[in-house]
Formats: sequence, C-alpha cells, structure tokens
Amino acid sequence: MERRIAVEEGLSPIREYLQQKGYKVVDMKSVAQADAAVISGGDKNFMNMQDAMTDAPVISAQGLTPEDVLKQLESKWLH
Repeated sequence: MERRIAVEEGLSPIREYLQQKGYKVVDMKSVAQADAAVISGGDKNFMNMQDAMTDAPVISAQGLTPEDVLKQLESKWLH
C-alpha cells in the first residue's frame, strides 16, 4: 500500500526525495488523509492543528536532510 505524506510548501527537496522513493506526496490541505506530515519546523502549531487528534506522525524537517526525514518517518511507522 502506498503511503501518503503531506509535505509543507517550501520543502521541495524533501518532497522530491520522498516521491523518488515511491511515496505519494500531497499538499498540507490533504493532511487529514495522509499517513504522516512533514513540516518546516518554524511553527509548532502548524495550520492551527496543535490539538488535532491523529495517529499520523508529524516530522519537523528543521535541520534535517531528506534522508533523515525518511529515516524518522520509517522509524515512527515501525512503532
């Protein structure tokens, strides 16, 4: 099953890397249907969803390479 990852605008290298690895990358407006989200890390309360209940992991990409982001996502999905 193809995993869907919502990626915040402005994170093009991460978006492209995840697509190359076979993931379905969607915009943040589709975060509710995503298996995970990747944010820039600048705003802890992204999209005013601080209290949103979700089992999907949210990864802050601040200071991370695209490879690091993927490692964190895969690590979260294993647990």
